[in-house]
Amino acid sequence: MNVGTINDLKITILCDNVISNLHGVGEHGFAAFIETERGNYLFDTGSGLGIMENARIFKKDVGSINALFLSHGHYDHTGGLPQVVEAAGPLDVYGHPAIFDKKFTVSSVDGQDIRRFIGMPHRRFMIESKGASFRLDRQFQEVAEGIYLTGEIPRLTPFETVDPKFAVKRGDLFSHDAVVDDQALVFSTAKGVVVLLGCAHSGIINTLSHVSAMLGTETFFAVIGGTHLGFCSTGQLEESIEALKRLAIGQIGLCHCTGIDAFFRLRNELGNRCFYASVGTSIGTE
Repeated sequence: MNVGTINDLKITILCDNVISNLHGVGEHGFAAFIETERGNYLFDTGSGLGIMENARIFKKDVGSINALFLSHGHYDHTGGLPQVVEAAGPLDVYGHPAIFDKKFTVSSVDGQDIRRFIGMPHRRFMIESKGASFRLDRQFQEVAEGIYLTGEIPRLTPFETVDPKFAVKRGDLFSHDAVVDDQALVFSTAKGVVVLLGCAHSGIINTLSHVSAMLGTETFFAVIGGTHLGFCSTGQLEESIEALKRLAIGQIGLCHCTGIDAFFRLRNELGNRCFYASVGTSIGTE
């Protein structure tokens, strides 16, 4: 694949579970504002609580974005969609066709299944009425020069499994949700490849392996975002850590569903190149 290059890239976390600089609104959610020499973009929109206030606080003009990219269809990544589209529309919104699936978690309490809806909280027609044009695709694609969406990520790593509590409702039936809509945003920069994760439900190693195969790289300037390692088994966490230690990654900015306990485990193993990417954190190639 012929790979374009971005010279100037700056990523600012607008939504996360944690604030650590005395400014901003924390929430269970994720969003990142992206600035390049070719324009601005947004990756995810959080749960809708903090996206616009944090954009104001950190002086990021949501109305300036050229496009919005969705990592998957959970509420904590899509809840701010109406606010963002209203500010920036008309707006192309990129995602996987399964982002509109009826997604749930299922847990057992006193022998009874408790189902909680965790899918996109707003109907598609309502978001479109505000100016969204959904661009849905399952394939790896270049969405702007030097910027790529992974599309569906092959599940090849044996120890990486999807959270068994996830379910999808089709008709009246519930089945396990493999979160096939999970995808990452990738930048080819002058300093190397940068991977921006939403939750990495496909597995962080599967995701990085897919990026390596598609772009022909074995090194990464930075990997940033949620990893869902805070919800996986101890065995999966340990194997993921060992796999990450073998990869050439310059900076690892983790947050959201990585969880605090898993983050500190990763920090201990990966050293200072691993940091927490809380609300307001900026990572750039300058």
